[in-house]
Order: sequence, then C-alpha cells, then structure tokens
Amino acid sequence: MRTLRMSIVPVLIVLTGFPSLAAADEPHAVAPAALAAAVANHSARQDADRESIRQALGRPEVREIAAKTGVDMARVAAAAETLQGDDLEKAADAARKVNESLVGGASSVVISTTTIIIVLLVVILIIVAVD
Repeated sequence: MRTLRMSIVPVLIVLTGFPSLAAADEPHAVAPAALAAAVANHSARQDADRESIRQALGRPEVREIAAKTGVDMARVAAAAETLQGDDLEKAADAARKVNESLVGGASSVVISTTTIIIVLLVVILIIVAVD
C-alpha cells in the first residue's frame, strides 16, 4: 500500500502542474494593447471634459453671472476638478453649450446663455453637495 501511495503522489503532482501550463498559453479575452488604448481614450475624454469646464468657468461672462448670484468661483472650479463619470459628462455638456454660445467673443449674453451658465454652476455645486 505504501509503495502504491509513493508511486501515485509524483503522478498527481505532475498532472496538477499541466493544467496551469496549458492555461498560461491561452490567449487573453481582450488584447493588452486594446485595454491600454481603452484606458488612454477614457483618460483623454475626461481631460477634454475638464478642459471644457475650465474654459467655461474662465469666461468673464460666467464670472460676472456667478458674482451676481453669489456663487464662489474658487469652490466651483475646485469642485469641477473632482467630478467623475456621469457627473463630469453632464457638467462638460453644459460647459460646451456655454462655450459654443459665447464663441467668437460675443459681447452680449442672451437669456438662454445665462440660463446655461447658471445651470452649469448649479450642477457642479449640487454634485459636490451630494458627495
């Protein structure tokens, strides 16, 4: 009996080693290069969203409306840097609308642009208040 055990143990050790070797040769479900590209794309999109928000918050028209409504721009700018996910996308969409409506140095701010600016500021403040 002891001889039988002694002969089976090495066989079992060898057999348990083979499945791990076979699994190491299997291709990944997603190529590492594709994963790296997806992460880089996501990061670039977030950077672009944050830049849109920075541009909108830096506009004199936005600062003027924020001052009139009593909004602390330093707090809004700091809050914008912490946004992520859907919150970042929503704020960036509002910021892009502000940037598009004021493109070309438009000297007058119409009611719709003012509304968009206020919505942008409120969205950022609400998101920060909830967190």
